Amino acid sequence: MGDPKNPLLSKDGDITIGTLISIHSKETLSSSEFTEKPQFICSSVNIHDLRLAQIMIFAIDEINRSENLLPNVSIGFKIFDTCGSRLSSMSATMAVMNGQEFAAGDRCNGKPPIHAVIGETESSATVILSRTTGPFKIPVISHSATCECLSNRRDYPSFFRTIASDYHQSRGLAYMVKHFGWTWVGAVNTDNDYGNNGMATFLNTAQEEGICVEYSVKFYRTEHEKLLKVVNIIKQSTAKVIVAFLAGFEMKNLLEQLYIQNITGIQMIGVEAWITAKSFLTPKSFQVLGGSLGFAMRKIKIEGFLDYVIKEFWEKAFPCLQGEGNSSQYVEICRRYQDLFVLKNYIDDVPEQRYTSNVYKAVYAVAHALHNLLKCKEQEGCEKGLTIQPQQVVEALKKVNFTVKFGDRVWFDSTGATVAQYEVVNWQQDSDGSIQFKAVGYYDASLPPDQRFVLNTENIIWAGGQLEKPRSVCSESCPPGTRKAAQKGRPVCCYDCITCADGEISNETDSNNCQQCPGEYWSNTENTECVLKAVEFLSFTEVMGIVLVFFSLFGVGLTLVLVILFHSKKDTPIVKANNSELSFLLLFSLTLCFLCSLAFIGRPTRWSCMLRHTAFGIAFVLCISCVLGKTIVVLMAFKATLPGSNVMKWFGPAQQRLSVFAFTLIQVVICVLWLTISPPFPYKNMKYYKEKIIFECSLGSTIGFWAVLGYIGLLALLCFILAFLARTLPDNFNETKFITFSMLIFCAVWITFIPAYVSSPGKFTVAVEIFAILASSFSLLLCIFAPKCYIILFRPEQNTKQHLMRKKTN
Repeated sequence: MGDPKNPLLSKDGDITIGTLISIHSKETLSSSEFTEKPQFICSSVNIHDLRLAQIMIFAIDEINRSENLLPNVSIGFKIFDTCGSRLSSMSATMAVMNGQEFAAGDRCNGKPPIHAVIGETESSATVILSRTTGPFKIPVISHSATCECLSNRRDYPSFFRTIASDYHQSRGLAYMVKHFGWTWVGAVNTDNDYGNNGMATFLNTAQEEGICVEYSVKFYRTEHEKLLKVVNIIKQSTAKVIVAFLAGFEMKNLLEQLYIQNITGIQMIGVEAWITAKSFLTPKSFQVLGGSLGFAMRKIKIEGFLDYVIKEFWEKAFPCLQGEGNSSQYVEICRRYQDLFVLKNYIDDVPEQRYTSNVYKAVYAVAHALHNLLKCKEQEGCEKGLTIQPQQVVEALKKVNFTVKFGDRVWFDSTGATVAQYEVVNWQQDSDGSIQFKAVGYYDASLPPDQRFVLNTENIIWAGGQLEKPRSVCSESCPPGTRKAAQKGRPVCCYDCITCADGEISNETDSNNCQQCPGEYWSNTENTECVLKAVEFLSFTEVMGIVLVFFSLFGVGLTLVLVILFHSKKDTPIVKANNSELSFLLLFSLTLCFLCSLAFIGRPTRWSCMLRHTAFGIAFVLCISCVLGKTIVVLMAFKATLPGSNVMKWFGPAQQRLSVFAFTLIQVVICVLWLTISPPFPYKNMKYYKEKIIFECSLGSTIGFWAVLGYIGLLALLCFILAFLARTLPDNFNETKFITFSMLIFCAVWITFIPAYVSSPGKFTVAVEIFAILASSFSLLLCIFAPKCYIILFRPEQNTKQHLMRKKTN
C-alpha cells in the first residue's frame, strides 16, 4: 500500500552501490486526520551524514576517472535518506534491494539491482539492515557501526566495517579510567544494541581492572521519563566521573537536562559517537562537557574533498541550482530539500569530519573487490560481460588489501572489521573563547600491548576548566600500615582503612591484607615495617640492676666488716661461743650468697645460666648447714650439762664440720645431676610478650630446680624447728632465739617467693629471685650477728665468760 521510496541522490552505472544514511534527523507525519494518505516529512538537517554522502560521491567520481581501478567500468550510486527513523530505514532497505523496475514477464532479469550497501551510521539501524540483506548475501559495509554484536559472523556473514568494533573502545575506556586512578564511576548508555553491548564490555573490563561502578543506567531517545530518572541519579551520586556510552541523539537529550538542572563539574568520558560532535560546541554545552575526555576517530585530510564540497557537489547533485535540467524529478528534489541549500556555502566543519575517511575507504574496498572479480587489467580493461552476484562481492571483500592515498592500509579481519585506532581528545577552550577538540593521546591496537595506549596528561584540561585532575573514589586510599576492610553490602571499592594489628605490617598503599612479622621481629609504631624485637633481660646498667648490685655488694661489704671485727675479737667469749669456726664458715657462705646474686644480672649465657642456680643452691645449703650446726651445738651443750651426760663428745668440732660437709654434699650431688641430665640454658622467650623477647635462662629440668629449692627449704624448716625448741633454754646469750627469728624471716621470704616467681614476667622473675636471695641473706646476717656486734661494740662489759654463763632468773 505504501509508495516506493526514491533515493535522495542517485547515478546510474555498470555497478551500483547503495547507501543508507540519515541526512535528516527528524521524521513527522504530515496529517493525522485520516482524510488523506499520511506522508512522512523529514526535517532538521544532519550535516554530519550530509558530508558522508558527499565523500561517497567524491570517491566514486575519483574511481570512475581512474585508469588503474575499474578502468572501463562505471560505478553508480543510490543514496537513501532514512531520516533517523527505523520505519524509514526499513523502507529504504527494501527499496535499495529491489530497485525501481521489474523485467517484463514472470521472472527478473537475473541481475542484482545493487552490489553492495554502505551504511548505516548507527549500530541498531545497521543490525536491521544486515539482518534484512543477510539472506540475499548482499554485502553491507558500515563506516561507523561499532557494536560488538556485529562481529558475530554466524548472524552477520556478509557484514563489514571500516571502523573497529566497540570491544576495543569499551576496553580502552576502562583502561583510561584505570590510568587516571578513578575507581568510583557512574555509567550511562543508550538502550539499544550499540549502547548495551558496549557498556557490557566496559563493565566486564572495569571489574577486571578493579574499577567500581556506582550506577549503570540507560535510556532511549524517546523515553523522557527514564531520562529524568537518570539525571536524578547523577545528581544524587558521589561519583565525579561518568562514562557516557551514548549515541549522539541520547547525548543531546542528556546534555539539555544536565544544563537545565545546573549539574556541572562532572568529568565526562565519552565515545566516538558524540565526543567530537560539532553540534555540541556551544557555550551552554561547554558548562557541562568542558574538559570531557574520550576516544575519537582520527582526523584525516582527504586531498581535493574541500574544493569538491564547495562547488562540484552542488552542481552535480542539484542541477536545478544552476538553472539546468527541467525534469520533474530535479524540480521535486529542489523543492523538497530546500533546507539543504542553506548549507551550500558552509564548510567550516569539513576539516573536522572524522568519519569521511571511513566512507572513502568503504567505497574503495568495494571497487577493489569488483576490480578483482572482473579480472581487470591496466591495458585491457575489465571483462564487462561477467555477471557479478553480491555473494561474490562478499568473498572478494574478505581478500582486499590495499593502501589509500592518505596512507592507511585497508583490510578486514576475521570479524569483518579493521584495526582499532583512536585519538584521545579533550574538550578545551582557547583564549578567544572557541572550543576545540585537542588530541592528548592515542590508542592503537596494532601496536604491542605495552605501546597501545599513550596519554599526555600535562596537556589535559579537566572538568570545570580545572588544571588538577579530579578525584573519584568511593573510599580514599589506605596508607601503609593499614589494610582495606570491605563495607558490607557495598562494592569492593568502598572500604574502611583498618590499622594493622600489632606484629603485622603493610608496606604498600591499598593493601588487602597485613603481613605477620617473623618470629624475632615486631612491627614499628607505624606498622609499616618489621623491626627486630627489643630483647629484655636484667642488665647492670638499668636502675633495677644497679640497685640490686648495690645491695649485693653492700651485703658483701657488711659481711667482710663482720669477718674483720670477729677476727679481731676471736679470743673473746662472745665470738668463741657456739663454735667460732661455724660462725666464720657461716660468714663465708653468706658472702657467697650475696655474690651469687650477681650471676643473675646481665645477658644470659650458657655458663651464667648453669652458674646462677647451682651457685645459689650450694651457697644457701652451706649457709643453712652452718646455722643448723650452730643450733644443734646449742642443744647438745645444754644436754651436756645434765648429770652423767657425755653427748658433746658425739658432736664435737669434727662432727660439726662433717655434718656441714655432708649436708652441702647432698646439694652438690643434686646440682651435678641437674647439670648433667638437663642443664639450664639461655632461651629467647617470645610467648609471654608479643612485642619483645624475654632473654632468660630456661631451667632445663624443672625437677632439678625445685629439688634444689626443696632441699634448701627442708634444711631451713629443720633448723627452724630445732631453734624454736631451744629458744627457752636458760642462758644470758642463747643464740637459738636469734636463729629462730632469722629462720622465720628466711622461710617467710622463700614461701612468698614461690607465687611471686611464678607470676612475675620477664626480668622481674629474675629480680624477685635476687630479692629473695638478698632478703634471706640479710636476715641471717643481721639476726644472727647483729646482737653479737652490739655487745662487742657497745656492751664490752657483757663480753665475759661469767656474764655469758650466768643463768637467767625467772
